[in-house]
Amino acid sequence: MKLITLIPVAQIKKRGGRVTPKGTRPGEKHLEHHDPSHVHGTSEVTASSRYTPPVPQYKKQSPQWVPVLMFVLLGLGALVILFYYLGFVPGGRNNWYLMGGLSLVLGGLFTATKYH
Repeated sequence: MKLITLIPVAQIKKRGGRVTPKGTRPGEKHLEHHDPSHVHGTSEVTASSRYTPPVPQYKKQSPQWVPVLMFVLLGLGALVILFYYLGFVPGGRNNWYLMGGLSLVLGGLFTATKYH
């Protein structure tokens, strides 16, 4: 039979803690911080003092047919749904027309998410 010993909560070591000196607020500089801009009298940030993300070499551009397809799918879907509710569909009011119109609208929304 194994004995399980319980450790009192007071003996568990806390992890983490204060990172900034006591008495400072987020975004506020404290006195021990060495800021080279105060020495030279300028407020310019040097290139090595801050992280700058890399500049992309190219910008993604969608072909011209992507927004055209998006608007065509959205428009056709809206027209199919409108004609369904007005009763102007051949073969009577069948739910397949409604599902087809909703599918066209969803296809237009999916195409809109791919546009750059």
